[in-house]
Amino acid sequence: MNGRRPFWLFTALAFGYAFLYGPILSLVVYSFNASRLVTVWGGFSTRWYGELLANEQILAAAWLSLRIAALNASVAVVLGTLAGLALSHFGRFRGRTLFSAMVSAPLVMPDVILGLASLLLFVSMGQLLGWPEGRGVTTITIAHITFSIAYVTVIVQSRLSQLDESIEEAALDLGARPWKVFLVITLPIIAPALLAGWLLAFTLSLDDLVIASFVSGPGATTLPMVVYSSVRLGVSPQINALATIIVGLVTAGIVVAGLVLHRRDRRARSGPPEPVAR
Repeated sequence: MNGRRPFWLFTALAFGYAFLYGPILSLVVYSFNASRLVTVWGGFSTRWYGELLANEQILAAAWLSLRIAALNASVAVVLGTLAGLALSHFGRFRGRTLFSAMVSAPLVMPDVILGLASLLLFVSMGQLLGWPEGRGVTTITIAHITFSIAYVTVIVQSRLSQLDESIEEAALDLGARPWKVFLVITLPIIAPALLAGWLLAFTLSLDDLVIASFVSGPGATTLPMVVYSSVRLGVSPQINALATIIVGLVTAGIVVAGLVLHRRDRRARSGPPEPVAR
């Protein structure tokens, strides 16, 4: 029985990886297909990558999505950090339960509800205040910030809950002001959590389709919206090429992050260098 266990574990692991990464591998292979039919192999070709780089609609949508995602992630990190500090450092204050529920609501709320609620809000604000004028980049960014704050808050709050408060208290006892304690002590400690929150908010914004479809307008078409509209008429080889480029960029980022973490762990295990005897 013990001899069979590794075989079945290996088989289950192989089926799991094949189920997850098989479609991605086939997508990458067919991105180099010379045929316009994505299911018929017509020989090796990089034709579709050239046509993708000449497709102004996809390039404009990709640049718009990157700008929105970067702005959304930056604002969400600032607001999410403030919310995480309030929930972890200020104890029981009046309205804490309501505040925590409002921050966590986007985590469990369906995207359709968030998109519809954002649309109604922007329409009402436009009628009452005259801003925002129509729907476009501004409304998409605000809607993305709304749900991204929840994810950043959870990450930052979990990191702050593990922080040794005696370090901050010692700095305060030595005469440091609260803002200096935060900048010099707290911020460097939670920096990895802030980076993780920024990357998660960036990815969520770049990947969003449902909410952006509700709050976008003419001239503000994100990359997922362009891909979805193209796929509805049939999968284009250019979409395969686009997906392959995204997979390659993500893979490169994961490899670089893994190498950095591996070097950091190796340095931590090796410890400080021994003093040289004279």
